[in-house]
Amino acid sequence: MPLIENLTEHPIALESFIDGVPMALAVLDHNRKIILINRAYEALTGFSKKEITGIFCGHILRSRHCIKNCPVLKMGANSEPAGIESDIINKDRQLIPIRLNVAIIKNQAGQVVGHIEAVENLKEFRSLDTQFRQAFTFEHLIGHSPQMEKIFKILPVIAQSDSSVLITGETGTGKDMVAEAIHQSSNRSKGTFIKVNCGALPENLLESELFGHQKGSFTGAIENKPGRFRLAHNGTLYLTEIGDLPLVLQVKLLTFLDDQMIHPVGSTKGFQANVRIMAGTHRNIELMVKKGTFRKDLLFRLNVVRIYLPPLRERENDTRLLLDHFLHKKNTKLNKSISGFSAEALKILLDYIYPGNVRELRNIIEYAVNVCQTNRIEVEHLPAFMIGADPASQNNPQIQMLEAVDDQPERPSSRAAEKNQTWAVMEKKMILDALSSAHGKRNKTAEILGWGRSTLWRKLKKHNIVE
Repeated sequence: MPLIENLTEHPIALESFIDGVPMALAVLDHNRKIILINRAYEALTGFSKKEITGIFCGHILRSRHCIKNCPVLKMGANSEPAGIESDIINKDRQLIPIRLNVAIIKNQAGQVVGHIEAVENLKEFRSLDTQFRQAFTFEHLIGHSPQMEKIFKILPVIAQSDSSVLITGETGTGKDMVAEAIHQSSNRSKGTFIKVNCGALPENLLESELFGHQKGSFTGAIENKPGRFRLAHNGTLYLTEIGDLPLVLQVKLLTFLDDQMIHPVGSTKGFQANVRIMAGTHRNIELMVKKGTFRKDLLFRLNVVRIYLPPLRERENDTRLLLDHFLHKKNTKLNKSISGFSAEALKILLDYIYPGNVRELRNIIEYAVNVCQTNRIEVEHLPAFMIGADPASQNNPQIQMLEAVDDQPERPSSRAAEKNQTWAVMEKKMILDALSSAHGKRNKTAEILGWGRSTLWRKLKKHNIVE
């Protein structure tokens, strides 16, 4: 039995010594064959000491790094201890995440005679990390502010019903993601999730897109079209920018909510559709009802369950969480290894007001990761409009408003005129910044702003950005 001498007054049995270590240990010879293991190594791999003595360590650990990237092979006589994260397959064919630490063993003459491996089981740590992440996530939604925690608690309950849902909040707050998260957590998850942007299509095409049409019902109708309601049968139909839905189609949607029947354009027969309706908008729907541009009875039918998504500036401490999340996500997507942000860049990112909310933050990080060629994001990697932003103007609540002026409650005339003028300037700047970020591509610009193409075109003409 191997002994450890000169450590204490009497020699110590090496096997009993390493058995007292709670981490899995293995002693290898210079050919990477196992000489000795402790009990923790037996428990981790499932193999006994008698079974694996003299066996090549790669045949026992069966890690993906054993095949192509063995850390022992990279070690020379003067190498420092090395560690990698990997996984192993134990005797019961279970995949276990581990951290492997390797060090060389030298004799009295300084020659390498073997290696010692320390294998740490990361399964429990990964489980705790998953539980920690789940504490402030729901599906793909992320946040640990009190406002978001309330939403995360109620979403699973909402998902179990078939009630209509109205999701409100500024552009870029994640209304579409909330709608899809509810669908994926519901009993309809095996059905289809269909999303329709009510502001992206002209009225004459939108009716056909939603309800379908019969062949020959109008010029160009050369075949039957099922429509989004029929495609969403047994699933969910999400109508984003419901405030842009024309009054005529509002009536038709109200009829469906009453009797669950759809009538394709040009057809005399109805179709019973089992569809859950969810709608989203950044507009002030109540004000639209007062002005007669949105039906009051439709609002009542959609407003069975209402979810308000707060703007990012009101979500305490979520900005940093989202910065790290999107940095990790874009690192993976773009095959980068950026470790974080410089102190100056982080201060700018945390102080910025994000008028485009989470969508804008995501786009900013994607831009920064694309242009960054170092191991961390510096100030020069941020978009130019952020570096030149005036913090005083960011803190002005008038500039924080994203809804159009005609969607806001009326104010005294003098203040309203001042507010309208301020918003007009800010809205034009916002459009120009988005056009710059999208390199002039209008589809991308509309996506950045969270508008439909027709809305963007109207705004471009309003501000004389196009002829």
